[in-house]
Amino acid sequence: MYYISPTRGRLTAEEMFADMMQFIEANPEAQYKIIIGSDSQARVRTCFVTAVIVHQVGRGARYYYSKRYQRKITSLRQKIFYETALSLETASFIAQKLAANGHADLNLEIHLDIGPNGNTRELIREIVGMVVGSGFAAKIKPYSCGASKVADKYTKSG
Repeated sequence: MYYISPTRGRLTAEEMFADMMQFIEANPEAQYKIIIGSDSQARVRTCFVTAVIVHQVGRGARYYYSKRYQRKITSLRQKIFYETALSLETASFIAQKLAANGHADLNLEIHLDIGPNGNTRELIREIVGMVVGSGFAAKIKPYSCGASKVADKYTKSG
């Protein structure tokens, strides 16, 4: 598994985390939010993108994304659950690394590609429950830019 950084190129998960820490430690007085979101696009295969965004509140952000492909998934429910599982897997990795590096206090959110309008509204309670039950904050549309903007951008090119 590797991540792409628009500024740093292809990175392993460990290199991505080290780059995140370098960004955070360059200005330790600032307030940071770590956002993880996944989105997918079904074509011949389904392209899943997970984005990791380190937002220095009020000052910009740095982001990374990974892509993976699965057979074509046409069930909306199955796609949303898989997107959420990918985000939770990434969030767990980052949360463990943050705790091991003395940054357990950093705000980590999972942005979900679901919302009150459209076909995903029936899934909100289950999916948000899955994320919150795993110990993470959950954001849904229209407050889930990590999934609906950053990850979505890279599903289109895949």
